[in-house]
Amino acid sequence: LSLKSLRSHSEKAAATCACCLHAMAASLIRTLPRRAWTAFKDPEVGWRTTHFWGPVANWGLALSAVWDMSTSGPEVISVKMKVVMCAYSAMFMRFAWMVQPRNYILLSCHAFNEVAQMAQLVRRKRYDWSLENDTDLLSKEGATQAMAAAATQARGYFVPQLQQRVLQMPMPDLIRAFLAHEAGPFTVFFWAPTCKWGLSVANIMDYARPTEKVSTAEQIALCMTGMIWTRWSFVIVPVNVNLAVVNALLATTGWYHLGRKWIHDPFPSTPETAK
Repeated sequence: LSLKSLRSHSEKAAATCACCLHAMAASLIRTLPRRAWTAFKDPEVGWRTTHFWGPVANWGLALSAVWDMSTSGPEVISVKMKVVMCAYSAMFMRFAWMVQPRNYILLSCHAFNEVAQMAQLVRRKRYDWSLENDTDLLSKEGATQAMAAAATQARGYFVPQLQQRVLQMPMPDLIRAFLAHEAGPFTVFFWAPTCKWGLSVANIMDYARPTEKVSTAEQIALCMTGMIWTRWSFVIVPVNVNLAVVNALLATTGWYHLGRKWIHDPFPSTPETAK
């Protein structure tokens, strides 16, 4: 084949691919609203179920981070909470993909939240850096450390084989049942809720945090997601008691901080604690 012939064939192939992509995009644009509306009305997973409202409530966490970025300074950012939030969202992106029914609202929520919480961590690191070095430069080292803090261990392909080998070992029947459970420690259904315990622990560790540094938007989001997810934990497959308990505690700690901020603070701020 001559160079001219090859060029002609390449142009035809490129034009054909472009037409196919255009047709696929047009078809997606036409059908996506109808499919979304159908899913919204679905009696099994639609707006009348916790399969819808549980993930929707989680959007409050991401939106609260955006709200805090817009209205609050970096000095009020709780590093402990943001690090846990990053790890939590990284784990729950996997959870949303594996749970039945698969939940795309939850997946998109935690992908957005991961970015928002990382941005908050970088803001706080930039603020700390400026105080320590008397400069307003963004620390690349700080951003790298924040990324590392949010990293979680991935569930590799070797896990099923590892689980099988562990179950072949002699052990009490109760432990064997726990390890073999569909929401046991060899699955994301165990580690995602376990990771979420960090949110509750971080809230408990901030029990005496000055109320002026408590994010109202974030605590309202934690309360709402905790209450709704407690219910949602019993309607998903597999049923997840660990997830229900951690969300009940999360809602409790969130209400505690809101009570301190709105009603009475048993740990009033002093010049030392406010720093």
